[in-house]
Amino acid sequence: MIVAWHAAHAPDRLAISSEKGSRSFSELNAQANRLVRVLRGAGLQPDDGVALLCINRPEFVETVVACQRAGFRMTPVNWHLTPTEVAYIVDNCEAKAFIADIRLAPSATQAATAASGLRIKLAVGGPIEGFASYDALVARESGANIDDPVIGSQMLYTSGTTGHPKGVYRGSAPAASSLFSKMVETARFNNATDLAVVTGPLYHAAPLSLNLLLPLSAGVGTVLMDKWDAEEMLRLVDKLRITHTHVVPTMLHRILLLPPEVRAKYDISTLRWILHGAAPCPVHVKRETIEWLGPVVFEYYGATEGGGVFVHPDEWLEKPGSVGKPTEGVVLQIQDENGKELPRGEIGTVYFKAPETGRFEYFKAPEKTASVYRGDFFTMGDMGYVDEDGFLFLTGRSAEVIISGGVNIYPAEIDQEILQHPSVKDVATVGVPNKDWGEEVKAVVQLNDGYEPGEALAKDILDFVGARLAAYKRPRSVDFADDLPRLTTGKIVRRTVRDRYWQGEKKI
Repeated sequence: MIVAWHAAHAPDRLAISSEKGSRSFSELNAQANRLVRVLRGAGLQPDDGVALLCINRPEFVETVVACQRAGFRMTPVNWHLTPTEVAYIVDNCEAKAFIADIRLAPSATQAATAASGLRIKLAVGGPIEGFASYDALVARESGANIDDPVIGSQMLYTSGTTGHPKGVYRGSAPAASSLFSKMVETARFNNATDLAVVTGPLYHAAPLSLNLLLPLSAGVGTVLMDKWDAEEMLRLVDKLRITHTHVVPTMLHRILLLPPEVRAKYDISTLRWILHGAAPCPVHVKRETIEWLGPVVFEYYGATEGGGVFVHPDEWLEKPGSVGKPTEGVVLQIQDENGKELPRGEIGTVYFKAPETGRFEYFKAPEKTASVYRGDFFTMGDMGYVDEDGFLFLTGRSAEVIISGGVNIYPAEIDQEILQHPSVKDVATVGVPNKDWGEEVKAVVQLNDGYEPGEALAKDILDFVGARLAAYKRPRSVDFADDLPRLTTGKIVRRTVRDRYWQGEKKI
């Protein structure tokens, strides 16, 4: 109910600004109360699921706040996924309510058909067949604060290395995060003067929690970008005197690539806290950003599952390439393949100790949960080492995840689609260097007998898989190989395939 507190103490202060409308704190609070009454009227109880398929707009935030105060379990859905993938998540999360944006109507209608437990479907921004109007139903209800608030939760989905995405579920709330506390401490919000800009889609964990909810909880307004653009961000910072934001390294790189005369057009001196994570940042990009903007670039390492590592800009300049030290109370270990803790300086898999309460599990997937835990410790699949001063450096991904523009892409999922092309005998999808995105997706294909490699066949494979995968997962190129390196078991050694594309490059 923190939004309700700010609504009572500063009702007219800006909470949300976007191309689709704005909300003061009092307006945001009232709309959230109205939505709670609509959902309760449809029979929803605490811990019932609410699926949200929506672009960055005020109704997204209203739904988040409503679920927080009514005890609902909110699942924002990645609208870049295919309609089939969206349908899987809406059904798998056991949603009782489904709120969808008109811009995403094709995915919404397919998901609504597939989900078996829906009691109410609300369309935002215009009519969707089979959905009631969000605006019409919400307008009928009282905006007064509800008398019986219950703390809600979120269950975000993270893509799996195989199969379907996984919901990160917690049966009880964990203790207060020391990583979150560190962010609040360094942000030093002043709600009388500060303003944040949301740079990424709110269905992602980081933009949602760190770019939206963090400033809102401090009473600081947020500007929602519909689509990120380097110069547009600078324009917004200049025009609105933005003070805080969260970015991924690709964004920093894109801004640095702007011509000097373009950057010089905008006064961005008000920016005093830029938080980044989601993917490793090339050392030269971060160094150039700090040289340009000053010591205002902070970095964290963590995921939806948990963890907590943080580094200040002055620390990073002393330890370039590090993602920082564990925050207070966070226990980090580097373990070998047998679960033995390794000494400092040796590379192994990064593990965090899970909290005593509020431990995550993958929703309805006990085997996937078991695969990431070793006793009380869990891993996100990263490899790295801790130096003599306790700073963590990441060196690779044990799960062979491709990170493109801060988004995780899992090769096995792409392999299984390419393998359905009649010409393909086997395939290894890998990430290859891309100066803008960090990595891009490449498919290395071994052909069946009777097929000849060439540009026409490569295009046919790309077109084939392009119709079956979300745009950001699609390979950008195809190479052909007479054979693929394998273990004696027949399993392809993906790292060997990938490494030849990283000669002279550092694969993180």
